[in-house]
Amino acid sequence: MNIAVLGTGAVGQALAGRLSGLGHTVAVGTRDPEATLARTELDGMGNPPFAAWLGDHAAVRLTTFAEAAAEAELVVLSGSGSAALDMLTAAGAQHLAGKPVLDISNPLDFSAGFPPSLFVKDTDSLAERIQAAFPEARIVKSLNTLTAQLMVEPDLLGGPTTVFVSGDDADAKATVTDLLTSFGHQDVIDLGGIETARGTEMFLPLWLRTMGALGTGLFNIKVVR
Repeated sequence: MNIAVLGTGAVGQALAGRLSGLGHTVAVGTRDPEATLARTELDGMGNPPFAAWLGDHAAVRLTTFAEAAAEAELVVLSGSGSAALDMLTAAGAQHLAGKPVLDISNPLDFSAGFPPSLFVKDTDSLAERIQAAFPEARIVKSLNTLTAQLMVEPDLLGGPTTVFVSGDDADAKATVTDLLTSFGHQDVIDLGGIETARGTEMFLPLWLRTMGALGTGLFNIKVVR
């Protein structure tokens, strides 16, 4: 499958690397490819510059948001929540129309420091705002309750845990679920329409506090029933 991963951070790198390893044709989208490749400093999380990662993933191509989305059969939004709408606007509504868009972003507001608050919650969600802004795209919220490494390597926890999908389009959710299964996720719960993304986005304050208590992001929910 031709897949566009929008975003060059840790989440984008994890998804792009795993998807490429599974045999997909992967293009990573960024606003300015030349500027992205020119960076030599560590990112805000202490990760090496993207050019170093790209050098180890020769099959992955770096291009603009619009070019990546135009060629894709599926688009992965892996940027920060505050940049999500701008990234998709740069990708172009015409390049998203009719396509599944896997939204991994979270509405985190760091304006008052850490831990962040949510800039949308309760009666709305970032996923709903994205769907409203791009009504012809088929938005599916998933993987936003996991750290990047566990998104693509769930077996690191030594047993099956639970991930969720939210979206209005059944076929798009099926496509995303197949992708999750290929990563190794065994328990995928379909929560329903895109409005159910409020629940997984609002899990983030608890996730962040749990990470602080454990000193690691390598944990997940397991729904026992």
